[in-house]
Parts: sequence; structure tokens; C-alpha cells
Amino acid sequence: MSAPERVKRVVILGGGTAGWMTAAALSRSLGRTVEVTLLESEEIGTVGVGEATIPTIHWFNELIGLDEAAFLQATKATFKLGIEFVDWTAPGHRYFHPFGQYGVTLPGVAFHHRWLKARADGLDLPLSALSLATRLAAEGRFAKPAGEGRSILSTLGYAYHFDAGLYAAYLRGLSEAAGVRRVEGRLRDVEREGERGFVTALTTEGGERLAGDLFIDCSGFRALLIAGAMGEPYEDWSHWLPCDRAVAVPCARAATTTPYTRSTARAAGWQWRIPLQHRTGNGYVYASRHLSDDEAAATLLGHLDGEALADPRFLRFTAGTRRRPWRGNVVAIGLSSGFLEPLESTSIHLIQSGITKLLTLFPDTDCDPALADRFNDVFGRDMDGIKDFLILHYHAQSRPEPLWQQCRTMALPETLSAREAQYRRSGRLILDADELFREASWLAVLNGQGVFAGGYNPLADTLDPATNRAQVQQVADVIARAAPTLPLHDAALAQILRPSA
Repeated sequence: MSAPERVKRVVILGGGTAGWMTAAALSRSLGRTVEVTLLESEEIGTVGVGEATIPTIHWFNELIGLDEAAFLQATKATFKLGIEFVDWTAPGHRYFHPFGQYGVTLPGVAFHHRWLKARADGLDLPLSALSLATRLAAEGRFAKPAGEGRSILSTLGYAYHFDAGLYAAYLRGLSEAAGVRRVEGRLRDVEREGERGFVTALTTEGGERLAGDLFIDCSGFRALLIAGAMGEPYEDWSHWLPCDRAVAVPCARAATTTPYTRSTARAAGWQWRIPLQHRTGNGYVYASRHLSDDEAAATLLGHLDGEALADPRFLRFTAGTRRRPWRGNVVAIGLSSGFLEPLESTSIHLIQSGITKLLTLFPDTDCDPALADRFNDVFGRDMDGIKDFLILHYHAQSRPEPLWQQCRTMALPETLSAREAQYRRSGRLILDADELFREASWLAVLNGQGVFAGGYNPLADTLDPATNRAQVQQVADVIARAAPTLPLHDAALAQILRPSA
């Protein structure tokens, strides 16, 4: 039996963040062994509002050999220690979802079970006191992880805020330098092979024919290949995630940039605030059933902390997924594969999640269906896990408005109901090994949204109560002492930028 032929030509449809991230990763990983062509049109706008990230961005940056200082300079980026949630649980309430971990690693049970036992034994200490990232964010400070477990700095995690348009342009430069060929133009036709239905070429409106062995659909919500050519349907999740609109407006930057994203609940959705070096990104994600576009824009413009720098820009979407983002020789990456609103800054993660899986399962020209099945299964679990995490924010709250009442009483996915019930009963977090959001994230949001543990792991009862209380308190004391010694965010950013200025 002859060996299958290697993929020699990859064609990416669409630029923007998804297209250029894919191009950068493929050109870096495959070198010149594969010809990568990207078709995009400057006439077609990109969504371009996914400007906040989570710590998994470091994997991608390392993959493409990105220099952090140059990246920060080129994309006007700032550091992000987590997300502050304002008025979500109820009006007037706020909490912080930090990156990194709570407490430190100690022998025996997970640290949060030590905290739960200490509270049961009389220690009046909030969960937030056990997170260095939370403390630094509150004080406007920043530091990178360090110490490899020997230092409280080892408990930190961080990500970035950046200008999505500048990021795509930066990646384009890296990609073209690595040999990626960009073609300007709109898609006119998709050629397909009759027997298997594989895509064989794309033709532009200008008549240029782009033949390929593997096609990556980064055409955004239009999903021109995965839906248009391959017919893959969309699974609608709006009964769980009812927000279907967003309006975005940049404003003048604040005098001091904060090292976190802020999410503020509003009557019909929530507002984001993302600080950058040169401006602040703002947006209102809302449910059109409960709010008009004009009302949404007026609400957003009335809650900016600087002068608006552009007119409101509107975006329509439906939360959901495609269960087979890889069909035949077409792989959908980014918005073409599905969409989950930016509440937990997962849009860019899902792009790199698709890229990671594609590189791991990179096919020959026959595009073995078993590889596609594996890709679709793993990517689907990623989407389902994030979906449940987002629903938790909407469901566990006591706000009075109709949207929030609807979310509070809606039927939950069984997976989320079981997870909530287990945490309420035993303090246990039941997570799969490959889930994106780990213990610290679920702890932050469960407790922040008012879902409290009624018990803890019985193994914690083997700990001496007084010793355990003292150890938990000691961690909080170390955090309180360490935070004031660390630099303010803008000073830390300036120190890194200075060599490349």
C-alpha cells in the first residue's frame, strides 16, 4: 500500500486575528515544507474587539517565537491579572477572578479544602485574601510569576490586553517574513471534488485560483467554507446565553492603566472595560429582546471614563458551536467554528485551541476521518466546558431585571447542575484533566456568584485545626506583606518597554 501524500499547500480563507494567528503558527511549525496562502479583503471588516486574553496566550506566543517587549510595543498591550466582576451577583457587589492560584501547595488535600476547614474551625478569612493576583490588582500593581514554588510570586498568572487590529498586523508581518503569501481579494467560487466533496481550490472575484490540499476557514461568522461549502450546521446555545448583540466604543485612556479587565453587569447584559496603552476599549454585550441598539449605545456612552474616540460599532451574534468544525479537508478556526461571548476572554484562546489541535493532528492529503473525529471531539469538549462556566455567571445571581430573572430560573446543562451540586455539598471541584478553567477559576466564580460549599474533603479532618488555621492565615499574611513591595503596573510595563523604545 502506497504511503499517503503529504499536505503541500494550505489555503487560509480570512485574515483578522484568527487568520493571521493560524498563518503564524503554521509557518513557524511547518517551515517552508508547506506553502501557506491567505486570502483576505481589506474591504471586509473584522470583528476586532476580542482584546483581552487569558494565560494560555503564552503557549501561542512561545510557539511563534514572539518577543514579549516587541509584542507589547507593537500592540499597545497592558498586563492582565484577571477580571473584576461588578454588580453581577447583585447590585453593589463585586468580586475578582484571578489568574494563578489561591494559597500555596501544601501536603495533603487541595488548599481550598484547608481554607474551608479553617473557616469551619472559626477563621474569618475571605477567599480573596489568599490570592496574590487579587491583591495586586486591587492596588494597581503587577509582577510576573517567579520562584518555582518557593516564592509567593510562583502563585501568579497573567495575560494581556492588546489592540486586536495591531495584533493581527503584527502577526501578518511575522507570517509574511516566514513565507506566507497574502492574496488580496474576495471569494467568488469554491471548487469541490465530486467523489469525496473535498475543496480543491478557491477563486477570487479577480479570477485568481488558489489550489490547496487543506483549507482553513477563518471567514468569521460568515463561515463560508465550513457552512457554505461543507454544510455543517450551527448548534444554537442562546437559550442558555441569551445575549446576542454587542456595541463597542473606544475612549481616551485613563491616567493610570489597571492590570485587569472589568465586567460590569447592566440591566440587559454587561459592559466590558479593557485598558490599553493608548486607549481604553469598552463594550456592552446585551440581549436584543430586552434592549434596543439605541438604548445600548446610550448606556455605554453614558458609562465611559474618558472621551469617546469613535462612533459606536455594533455586532450581532448567536452563541453556539459547530459540532464538526473539521469536515473533509476543511477546518474551521475562530468564529467560523462557533462563538462564545467575551465574558471570560476566551475568543483568542479558542482560536489557539483549534490551532493546537490542528498541529497535533495535522493530516496527510487524504485527511483521515479519524483525525477529524478526534479534533471535533476534543474541541467540542473545550466549547462545552467554557459554555458551562459562562452560564454559571448568568445563573447564580439575584438581580431583579427580566433578563436576569430569566437566567436565574432557566434549566441548566446537566453537567453544570452536577458540578454546582457537588461543590455545595462537599466543596469538591469535579474537573476533567483537559478543561480550560481550573480550580482557581471555578472557586472564584462559584464563591463570587454566591455558590458556597457546605462541606470539605474529609481528609482535611486529619489536619490539626490550630495548625491548619495558622498555616492558612500565614499565607494571607505573606500576600499582604509582599504586595506593597511590588511595582505599580504602569512602572512594570514601562520597565519592560524601555529596552525596545
